[in-house]
Amino acid sequence: MKPQYTVKKFALADGREISIETGRLAKQADGSVVVRMGDAMILATVVSKKEAGEGVDFLPLSVDYQEKFAAAGKIPGGFLKRESRLSDYEVLICRLVDRALRPLFPSTYHADTQVMLSLISADPEVMPDALAALAASAALAVSDIPFDGPISEARVIKLGDEFLVNPTPAQMAEASLDLIVAGSADNIMMVEGESKEVSEEDMLEGIKVAHEAIKIQCQAQVELAAEVGATVKREFDHEPSDAELEAKIRAHCYDACYEIAKKGSANKTERSEGFDAIKESFLATYTEEEREELNSFLVKKYFHDVQKDAVRNCVLDTKKRLDGRDLDQIRPIWSEVDCLPSAHGSAIFTRGETQSLTTVTLGSKMDEQMIDGAMISGYNKFILHYNFPGFSTGEVRPNRGPGRREVGHGNLAMRALKPMIPTEDNPYTIRIVSDILESNGSSSMATVCAGALALMDAGIKIKSPVSGIAMGMISDSATGRYAVLSDILGDEDHLGDMDFKVTGTEKGITACQMDIKIDGLSYDVLKEALSQANRGRLHILNEMKKTISEPRAEMKENAPRLVQLVIERDMIGAVIGPGGKIIQEIQRESGATVNIEETDKGGLVSVFAADKGALDNALSRIKAIVQVPEVGEIYEGKVKAIMPFGAFVEVLPGKDGLLHISEIKWDRVDNVEDVLEVGEEIKVKLIEIDKKTGKYRLSRKVLLPKPERKEKAD
Repeated sequence: MKPQYTVKKFALADGREISIETGRLAKQADGSVVVRMGDAMILATVVSKKEAGEGVDFLPLSVDYQEKFAAAGKIPGGFLKRESRLSDYEVLICRLVDRALRPLFPSTYHADTQVMLSLISADPEVMPDALAALAASAALAVSDIPFDGPISEARVIKLGDEFLVNPTPAQMAEASLDLIVAGSADNIMMVEGESKEVSEEDMLEGIKVAHEAIKIQCQAQVELAAEVGATVKREFDHEPSDAELEAKIRAHCYDACYEIAKKGSANKTERSEGFDAIKESFLATYTEEEREELNSFLVKKYFHDVQKDAVRNCVLDTKKRLDGRDLDQIRPIWSEVDCLPSAHGSAIFTRGETQSLTTVTLGSKMDEQMIDGAMISGYNKFILHYNFPGFSTGEVRPNRGPGRREVGHGNLAMRALKPMIPTEDNPYTIRIVSDILESNGSSSMATVCAGALALMDAGIKIKSPVSGIAMGMISDSATGRYAVLSDILGDEDHLGDMDFKVTGTEKGITACQMDIKIDGLSYDVLKEALSQANRGRLHILNEMKKTISEPRAEMKENAPRLVQLVIERDMIGAVIGPGGKIIQEIQRESGATVNIEETDKGGLVSVFAADKGALDNALSRIKAIVQVPEVGEIYEGKVKAIMPFGAFVEVLPGKDGLLHISEIKWDRVDNVEDVLEVGEEIKVKLIEIDKKTGKYRLSRKVLLPKPERKEKAD
């Protein structure tokens, strides 16, 4: 007997339909749905424990998104032939969903919660990342888990002058703006995207268009929850309280915290020690026995709340920052290029207490990154990796490989720089690595700046330098006061209401990432933040130009050389040779790497070498193979075989011609071996190409002095 299930459908502005189904699959989860658009289907489940763990003062939320290869009719590559660890692409979708959901769980809800999303059917015309948050929120909506949603996400692009919601991959490839926007029916929660130097006005318009689509998707979830009777959420009590303790901490600590914030120390460690001293001074008002009776969880929580209120109020009152800066003031900047002599390109970018050491490495086509996913397969020739070691913040932390945060920050920097990488005249695979050596906010934006500097230092002809800035905001909903902050500190990110990263050139925006932690951010405030970010970006660009303003004219001596040439399609086999014999010989004897791929224009030959000599050697050999002999040209040939009637001479690799016995020398030759031997190198002239057979006829004697004719005796 088939189970009873509920389906809710709604349409996008262009008429395409999205459905949300619940009650048929994964019914033992607290909530489960299947979201479908076209043939694309995402199964979303959510499970949350009834009680919080002991001493847990945060929401242990995990979001996992995975694309099943069977969904696209594919078998995974590799030895295991099964889905394993999440790809970077899947991790990025996990982050999109997590950042959209997390702010809307009750602040006092601390139970382990897991959201699992699986692409169970793929559609090549539907990008599933734009449906993942809708599926996750819908699973929460039909559960009893406390959640102040629903929310949803929508992708919006600008194609020409038109804004499109949830476009096809082909439309995305031609777009000048590509944003994923998350929000509730009332507020924007998250924005992430890339663009081709678009204006702030275009970005705002894109966000507005996406929000209109989100409102429809949220309403569908409300109606679905009502239909299945999931409007009552579970009761919970995960956080103890002590009003008397809270009042004591506020009375003792608020003014002191306010004074530290007002003092405006530029040193993070000094500020941290100051706040810690205030907390210890409060604890010192108790005896040792009384301190043992105190709830350390609540002391930590209440002090954090007091510190947060004091800092925020100080900023709103004084219009000054924790480190003494004005609201729109950028921290001191210094940068340097060519700091690592063995790297192909390198840069240090330091802004305040945040520092990135970035390198650029150039490789060949053989170094391209292979992408093997259910939805996305192919090769990537522009790679950016971001590393955040513990010492950058003075912490001891084991190095377990990149976490989700590092993957996300690296992807943002990559999207910021990628539009500026030349596509047609850049044959290299480029890898950028940013190692964060110090961190106090905006390390991903320091990566963007350092990456642009290192690219120019490497001699990559980027279209324009790119800089990035992280904007923040502190607001008071009760009074309507707010302050937009440029180039935020780590503390301002933690204590503030917004983290809005914007990257771009002098012409426009190339990437953005925004997380909002409050309800009700107006478009006017968002517009103000974008305008202030524009001024900050340009200031940073000007500082970068003092170090290097344009790409170096030439690559460094130690940089590898890569040259590409196009050959006729029917010559590809001649260069490769039987079983790869010729191309392997060229690589072995020259020391260069040679790659050939067939394109619409013919065979694209890429020659990659560590030094110019190896490059020239390989190129000359390839050109000789594909060169077509011309009548009248003189060649340095090699005798390949001797026959009674003449000799066969190789004038170009793989191209032999006949040197007839009568063309060897002016004098009569009775035996070819008396004049020539196999392997001997001689100069010959191509005197004829047979029109029917294409065979070459050579002459040696025409290059020799003609003997004077002897006069006959009387």
